[in-house]
Amino acid sequence: MLPATFKLCAGISYRHLRNMTGLRRQAAVAISQELNRLAFAGPGPSKWINQVRRRSSLLSSRLEEKPFSEVEMSYIKQGEEALQKSLHILGDQDGWKTETIAENGDKVLSKMLPDVGKVFRLEVVVDQPLNSVYDELVERMEQMGDWNPTIKEIKILQKIGKDTVITHETAAATPGNVVGPRDFVSVRCSRRRGSTCVLAGMATNYGAMPEQKGFIRAENGPTCMVLCPLAENPSQTKLTWLLSIDLKGWLPKTIINQVLSQTQVDFANHLRKRLATTATPIAVSC
Repeated sequence: MLPATFKLCAGISYRHLRNMTGLRRQAAVAISQELNRLAFAGPGPSKWINQVRRRSSLLSSRLEEKPFSEVEMSYIKQGEEALQKSLHILGDQDGWKTETIAENGDKVLSKMLPDVGKVFRLEVVVDQPLNSVYDELVERMEQMGDWNPTIKEIKILQKIGKDTVITHETAAATPGNVVGPRDFVSVRCSRRRGSTCVLAGMATNYGAMPEQKGFIRAENGPTCMVLCPLAENPSQTKLTWLLSIDLKGWLPKTIINQVLSQTQVDFANHLRKRLATTATPIAVSC
């Protein structure tokens, strides 16, 4: 009976431990301590104690981690929602129309979605390995304003775990002030699926960053960038950028569509120039 009880308790899903409080958490810790005592009490621990001790050590280490708050969990869920919605949009190949094709092969497509509006899809190949591209877009996110003229500043407001961040982004006005200064508050997350990295995001509310004077608070998302090495040449990276954005304000749709598609084309060119001058990439951890 005792071995069965220990196995049952030690087999609790680690994910659920983040929500354990009070006596249940104390009980789990006590079980771990008791297993250690039993293991060294006799000439040699039995097989089941060894098995449960391995699980218990992992369980105890999880208990030492700081659990996410309800608010943090809501941001994590929003990031995951943005990722799933974005991949679903990109996965549907029907209905895409060509907006522009550059001489170097860079292509912007668009599509109307009932619940989202018009979305844009940039498809480019960058002559750099995935690690270099990921490093620039994620690890050096706050430096994007140094090389992308459409961005004035990106600031990370909060990090939640290793995959989720809350950011504030200020965008520069377009030439001629056709589209005035905008800012965005977004939740962003990164995931790796095999050799593919997905960077997703969407607009969110963050109490510490209310609307700013001189900026119209725009909203983006679901949006994402998908990075994957070319099968025929792993030193090159295919980048697909899904852009879904509501600039707010009173702007004709024709102007919005022109600005957004050109923004994607310009982004690809600026990214290439930046990557040509960056240092050795760090390891990808998405």
